[in-house]
Amino acid sequence: MATTEAVKAKTLLGECSAEFAGTFILILFGVGVVAQVVAGGIGDHDSIAWAWGIGVTLGIYVAGRMSGAHLNPAVTVALAAFRGFSWRKVLPYVLAQFLGAFVAALVVRWNYTEALHKVDPGLTIKTQGVFSTLPGNGSLDLGVHMWGGFRDQIIGTAILMMVILAITDLRNTAPAANMAPFIIGLLVVGIGMAWGTNAGYAINPARDFGPRVASLITGYGGALKDQFGDLYFWVPIVAPILGALLGAFLYDLLVGRNLPIADEDEEPGRIPEENTSA
Repeated sequence: MATTEAVKAKTLLGECSAEFAGTFILILFGVGVVAQVVAGGIGDHDSIAWAWGIGVTLGIYVAGRMSGAHLNPAVTVALAAFRGFSWRKVLPYVLAQFLGAFVAALVVRWNYTEALHKVDPGLTIKTQGVFSTLPGNGSLDLGVHMWGGFRDQIIGTAILMMVILAITDLRNTAPAANMAPFIIGLLVVGIGMAWGTNAGYAINPARDFGPRVASLITGYGGALKDQFGDLYFWVPIVAPILGALLGAFLYDLLVGRNLPIADEDEEPGRIPEENTSA
């Protein structure tokens, strides 16, 4: 029994290590490109959207085989609620995702120190959006406040989760296993281009909270608040989880329950793998 438990613990540790690594790669590209655009003046909204999508794709390729590459607490919770992913693994996965995002953001913060201090010596709301999202992307003119961001994050993450389930559902027209990460990356690019105005499309609690904490402890004293002075940090945590649950529910209601029962005995929460047996 002790040996069996040790093997299980080691396997979970390996899965969490993969989640850490995959999320780390995701944030290096995502937060890194925002730092380049905001602090360096190189690139624009489209380069941000594409780099986030590339980061998602590469993060999934890094972690997919070992952990299923959730890279997102909202996805992990939704898979546990709707796809039988073990609730026992939810907290360890979420912690690994947060730590991966946190450490990656520290790397970006360190690497872009000179540029950030040059364009924003006081480390204010001007560059806070490099690391964490804000309602209306920090604008005072759009009229988007906390609850507008909350609504937006529910909708955006519902789209994300609904389409992820469609892409990874072997009963549906799922892409081959080696293409699923690429298609999910395109999904994130699309969300960034269509749903980025109201709240910066965090759609991932780890993606937002990890870098937010990293910026808080490295000089951004207002990191937990938005441009209006409201405590905003909780919005990209709670709203994406609600949105992912909604998206999973809608997929099963509108599509999943009408598909035939799959013959494949896939472990819940994993990217589908091609059958290479003879």
